[in-house]
Amino acid sequence: MWRLPTAERFRSQIDPKRFAILEACIIGLVSGLAAVILQDGIGWLGGWRIRLAAEFPAPIALPLIGLVGGLLAGWLIKNFASDAAGSGIPQVKAALAQFPVALDLQVAFVKLVSGIATLGAGLSLGRQGPTVQIGAALASQLSYWFPTAPDHRRQMIAAGAGAGLAAGFNAPIAGVLFIVEELLHDLSGLTLGTAILSSFIGAVVARVLGGQSWFLNLEQVVSDTTFSVPEIPFYIILGVLAGVLGAFFNRSLMASMNFNRRISRLDLPLRIGLAGCFCGLVISLLPTIFQDNAGLRGLLGDGTLGWQMTAIAFIVQFALTLVAYGSGAPGGLFAPSLILGAALGHLVGLSHAGLFGTEVTTTYALVGMGAFFGAVSRVPVTGIVIIFEITTDFNLVLPLMISSVVANLAAEAISQGSVYDLLLERQGIQLQADLSAGSRSMLDSLTAADIMERRVETLPHNLPLDQALKLFASSHHRGFPVVSEKGLQGIVTRTDLNLGQQQNLSATATIQEVMTPHPIVVHPKATLNEVLYWLNRSNISRLPVTEGRKLVGIITRADIIRAESEQITGEQYHQGNSGQPSYQVYRTRGPATGRGRLLVALSNPETVDLLLRLAIAIARDRDYELECVQIVVVPRNCPPSETPVRTAQSQRLLRRAVRYGKRAQISVHTQIRVAHDVAQTILEIEKQRHIDLVLMGWQGTSSMGPVINRSVQTILRKAVSDVLVVKAPQGQVVKQWQRWLVPISSGPNIQQAIQLLPALTAHSPTTDIRLCQVYAPPEVSPHQSLIDRYTQFLNRRLSGSVKGIQVCSPNVAEAIVELADVEQSDVIVLGASQAHLWKQVLLGCIPDAIATTTDRAVILVRGRGTTEVS
Repeated sequence: MWRLPTAERFRSQIDPKRFAILEACIIGLVSGLAAVILQDGIGWLGGWRIRLAAEFPAPIALPLIGLVGGLLAGWLIKNFASDAAGSGIPQVKAALAQFPVALDLQVAFVKLVSGIATLGAGLSLGRQGPTVQIGAALASQLSYWFPTAPDHRRQMIAAGAGAGLAAGFNAPIAGVLFIVEELLHDLSGLTLGTAILSSFIGAVVARVLGGQSWFLNLEQVVSDTTFSVPEIPFYIILGVLAGVLGAFFNRSLMASMNFNRRISRLDLPLRIGLAGCFCGLVISLLPTIFQDNAGLRGLLGDGTLGWQMTAIAFIVQFALTLVAYGSGAPGGLFAPSLILGAALGHLVGLSHAGLFGTEVTTTYALVGMGAFFGAVSRVPVTGIVIIFEITTDFNLVLPLMISSVVANLAAEAISQGSVYDLLLERQGIQLQADLSAGSRSMLDSLTAADIMERRVETLPHNLPLDQALKLFASSHHRGFPVVSEKGLQGIVTRTDLNLGQQQNLSATATIQEVMTPHPIVVHPKATLNEVLYWLNRSNISRLPVTEGRKLVGIITRADIIRAESEQITGEQYHQGNSGQPSYQVYRTRGPATGRGRLLVALSNPETVDLLLRLAIAIARDRDYELECVQIVVVPRNCPPSETPVRTAQSQRLLRRAVRYGKRAQISVHTQIRVAHDVAQTILEIEKQRHIDLVLMGWQGTSSMGPVINRSVQTILRKAVSDVLVVKAPQGQVVKQWQRWLVPISSGPNIQQAIQLLPALTAHSPTTDIRLCQVYAPPEVSPHQSLIDRYTQFLNRRLSGSVKGIQVCSPNVAEAIVELADVEQSDVIVLGASQAHLWKQVLLGCIPDAIATTTDRAVILVRGRGTTEVS
């Protein structure tokens, strides 16, 4: 017997968004821990490296450590995770755009170890880029371990990336903005909620376990910041310089990577090893402050270096970053761009100090960090927030905004796109074009409600096993949903029944004992991408579609294949194409407590009470809710959404429906729609509200003309639910119907009519039903078994009189009208089933005859179900 894994059963029983919030918390925790491990590992290896440089000749020790660290990192990346090379942020962006880029536990582990090896060995890169990729990779892995909805998986990966950035800088707000500004470009509630939670938790973990701030001397830095209006021109100049040099930096990175890939043609481990050796050699020839990136960053930030050392720091950091990143070493560009920005800002600050005799270099250094970072990454808001969160100094906000915006504009004027976009373009990935194409993908654009089968064959939970075996033997289906008064209970398949037979269950055993309880279900709004994900993950062929506890449809692999095929051939999923979509101007909602939903189209005030009485009777019998609609038709040259209409009378009709529902304790929903076409609007509502049965009035050709007839024909032809069309004589008071005439046949529509009769006759104190078979003179009198079967069914359900008669007549319509007169019937129930009778109904023969020549009411039933009357 097929059973759900525990995690998937848990996932199927809770709201997907709540599950995503819980998962975001776990992602923030593990991403924060990974960032702390990376930071401590780099710190330990870097400290060991500095001690060796002090004990042994630096020109020998530093290049050797760089060579070994680079070789180790390159070997790990080449053999275990090629996508762990470089910063990691381009890989995350590509994965979020659904490109085949690996993001899993193996990538996270290789990135962590290789990042410690290269950064601890002295390569001039940063650890924040790796923490972003590690967080995203861990989140991606968790989304496979936990049954995450596909629609939420992108948010989870982005949440991991944001948590990694927040932990790397101790800046949770920056982590959130990085997700919104750089990764997803999305401000939905789920995106913000998961981003905020994961970034907050990641930053807290990093702060509690990681300890110190990104600046070692933060108090000294913050105390020296100032800002005044006369300095604005210098901040504009700083922004221009940062933008120009940032764009040049991006282009230089591309050139360095092209050199390593096309000219040097060295193996990856050797490239990274030589880059590490070169970085170590250059650093060994410089003052010792260059051996510690954190110390150099602090000196640049607090403005203690002179202009000569600052210029050397800028040039050396610029060149070594090109060498290290161009080799493919695992390391980020955040820290190098911030150091370059600090050096540039310090130089501009020294220029200001030289001209005006003031010491304000600290503020310029910090502002330069944000401006250069924004010019390189093209995320100016994230850069502003990172610097503010690091320093918590409001004096920096205005100069940061000025310089960052100017830098971003200057960089965009020279070269469009961030460094990460340029890196992806080198690999042939155009994010903007591919994302727009992806958004039009069928799997993302179509939902379960668009292609699901709405008429679902179900089995009652108390059905005996032997009867279930007979049903499966006569059906082509391999499984059925199992339902009860409480809604969907499970799924039963042929395999379940076979296993039940092998268990030697008792003779009174029911399918509830062998079915799969708590099946995986999807919401009608779930995309086909999510549906296919669950079908593949659970290796099943069908998924129930539910709205709350109500089963509204079922979707299979064949449905998805058919939808894809029809899209390839140019066909579209839509119902009706006449006029613009309707526009809802009024709505009320009752509680969603029913097992189904009955749509009542109210138009004529004289027949409202009749339709509502019938609707209440059916709703009570089937445990349905009522969806009452009033459609206001406007000319086709008037857009429904822009046309003013009066709704006072319509609201009075709908309030009457609500009162009927309260008296009968039936939940009632109401709405008023402005539309061009009645039939199209009813079909729209049927799809949107998952209607099980449509009940509407029909006046016939003698009153409201052919428009109503065409609407009825369209609904009878296109509606996927059962349809009841009621015609009451115009101008007469509708009395209680006691005498019913029901022409019968063997088709599914008359079976639906027979099943509805107990509910339709419930409001009558006495009931007299005549079942009749009409056949043409050349034909032999049909067998009485059909009448007997329907009679026995109704006698079990009704207390009134039920009799059957056979009529021979060359004209079906005339025979029905004459028999109704002879029997003095109050209402005629037609269930069109045979092809020739159905054509007569649609072409107007029977409806016209009844509407013009008889005072009897007429109910036309069109069913979609296949349930047998027994």
